[in-house]
Amino acid sequence: MSKENPKIVPQEIEKIETLEKKEHEIILFNDDVNTFDHVIECLVKICNHSYIQAEQCAFIVHYSGKCIVKTGPLEELIPICNELLKEGLSAEVV
Repeated sequence: MSKENPKIVPQEIEKIETLEKKEHEIILFNDDVNTFDHVIECLVKICNHSYIQAEQCAFIVHYSGKCIVKTGPLEELIPICNELLKEGLSAEVV
């Protein structure tokens, strides 16, 4: 029985590297408590959104029930998500 070197397919290497670099997301959920203005202000202040970006996210949350508002490494997103929660918004990091 001969030992063969494993075949390396470049596409598989790219897939592995992509999986290793997967970023996490903060998802903001709709609620019946917060106003559009409050959500927009929080996204601008906490997530560093532009006003237009924050406004668009607020509408997506309102009509779709949720919206990804920030992506990045887990250690960066957890404090941001905690700030959103302190402001009374419904959010989670995935």
